[in-house]
Parts: sequence; structure tokens; C-alpha cells
Amino acid sequence: QVQLVESGGGLVQAGESLRLSCTFSGRTFSSLGMGWFRQAPGKEREFVARITWNGGSRYYGDSVKGRFTISRDNSKKMVYLQMNSLKPEDTAAYYCNAGSTFSGPGQYWGQGTQVTVSS
Repeated sequence: QVQLVESGGGLVQAGESLRLSCTFSGRTFSSLGMGWFRQAPGKEREFVARITWNGGSRYYGDSVKGRFTISRDNSKKMVYLQMNSLKPEDTAAYYCNAGSTFSGPGQYWGQGTQVTVSS
């Protein structure tokens, strides 16, 4: 059974930073690609970032390239999303996903953490 729990969301001003964390429960973490997605009210879910099982490759959505960094610690079963230079348009619920590949998200999702960026 895989469970994902996100934390670290909050309310910040434009230009500030936040770091999201995702805690993974289960036995297969080190073999899974992990990703972050986000969804704003009234909008479709958007790909944010993905990291391969060993951290060797990282991919980002165009809207966050150069500002966000995804990382993982397999020994702690954790995934992180460092978000710098936040903009109001980054406001959304952010979801951790397990099993992410180039084809899309995997089947496991966290409950989400809200990020709100004020102008």
C-alpha cells in the first residue's frame, strides 16, 4: 500500500520561496519516478516537475523552469519541491505523485497542499 503525504504549503508574497515535502509510505519508493502536479480552481491539472527513480534526470513544466527544483532522498523516502521567485499564478493545490513517467502521472496521489502567492 502506497501513501503520500504532502506538507509545506502556505501563504507567501510574490518573490518569496517555499519548499514542499512529500513523505512516501510503502516498499517501492526507490524504484519509482516521482512527480509534482498542481491544480488551480477552474483549471486543469498541470505538470510541475518529475524526477527519475535515482534522481539522475529531472524534468520541469515550462512555467516553472528556472524557478523550481525537484529533489529526492531515497534513504528517507522523501521528495521535495523547492519553489523560488513565486508568482501569483503559482497559486494552486500541489500534489505529489508516485510512479510518474514521461507518459504521465502514476496511480498514487497525495491529498495535496495549498500554495497561495499574493501580489
